[in-house]
Amino acid sequence: MTSRFFARQRTVEGTSNRLGKDLRSAVDDANYLLQDMANTTAEEFATAATRIGEKVAEARDRFDDARLAVSKKARVAADATQEYVLDNPWKLIGVAAAVGLIIGVLASSRR
Repeated sequence: MTSRFFARQRTVEGTSNRLGKDLRSAVDDANYLLQDMANTTAEEFATAATRIGEKVAEARDRFDDARLAVSKKARVAADATQEYVLDNPWKLIGVAAAVGLIIGVLASSRR
């Protein structure tokens, strides 16, 4: 189960990295188009505005796709966690007790 979780985590990280690159690319393209529009005619301005609109729509689509992918991955991770908790309640109770004991020992030794 943990190998599946880490594989999914790497997939989410890859999606996040691609999304960041796509966002930077869209912003760079928009900046370039805005700088290029400084000395343009009305027709060129309309063409540039259309291109900017297309870039924004592409970025929005990518964000929606990434949001859905991350949401799906989070649901899968939550389901896997719930399944593990239901299948191994005593292990989790033991781990929680051990962590509580360690925190208690550390807290009492600092006084």
